[in-house]
Amino acid sequence: MSADLRIHFAASQKPEARIAHETMTRRYGQAPLDKAEVVVALGGDGWMLDTLRDRFSDRLPVYGMHRGTVGFLMNEYLEHGLPERLNAAVKQVIHPLEMTATRVDGSTAVKLAINEVSLLRQSPQTAKLRILVDGKERLAELSADGALVATPAGSTAYNLSAHGPILPIGANVMALTPISPFRPRRWRGALVSADARVEIEVLEADRRPVAASADTQEVRDVAYVTIREDRTKPMTMLFDEGHALDERILREQFSL
Repeated sequence: MSADLRIHFAASQKPEARIAHETMTRRYGQAPLDKAEVVVALGGDGWMLDTLRDRFSDRLPVYGMHRGTVGFLMNEYLEHGLPERLNAAVKQVIHPLEMTATRVDGSTAVKLAINEVSLLRQSPQTAKLRILVDGKERLAELSADGALVATPAGSTAYNLSAHGPILPIGANVMALTPISPFRPRRWRGALVSADARVEIEVLEADRRPVAASADTQEVRDVAYVTIREDRTKPMTMLFDEGHALDERILREQFSL
């Protein structure tokens, strides 16, 4: 990046993020997206994910500043020294998951997820799922609230809450984690290769409806979901030195 950075600021609707947007654009200017060298996202982790999704076409790096609720993916908000921080930032390239969801009525939807693809029951009835990896059945029937497939970047989000493993960035694996499993009782999930194709079939989909979500993008009444990593859409995140995503994930594994 240059000494005179062209920065585009993007803020969530939270009041603190809007105030920060006004302050930072007044101080550093506001470059249009087609002229910008970097996007600075002002908000929380949800806004960071939304901003990253917008980068699939322009591939601009994104530097998050915490002006929201959860800030695991964000850097500390400071008004001074932003160009210096951006020039010294550590780059982290991540890849999204592509979810292809086929509904009970036969229609399909394709969505991209940065954190995880999750399947959850839509009714009081337990979901029954059949799991295949690269076309081979690995679990004939999982009775649970649902299941999810998480990227390393998303392994500390919903996946961790569901007692899934924390994955180091660059581990080249995905976490396949059950959500509140009932049977088989002892199955706690699996690690699968990042280039694997995970397929989840909803058993008794008419009686036991299930919704699939790519991060926050929901598709209801699904019958079959295919999940794979899409390496054609790399995204670059920027972190302050000493606070890169792999360091944060390592620290999280030793937190009590």
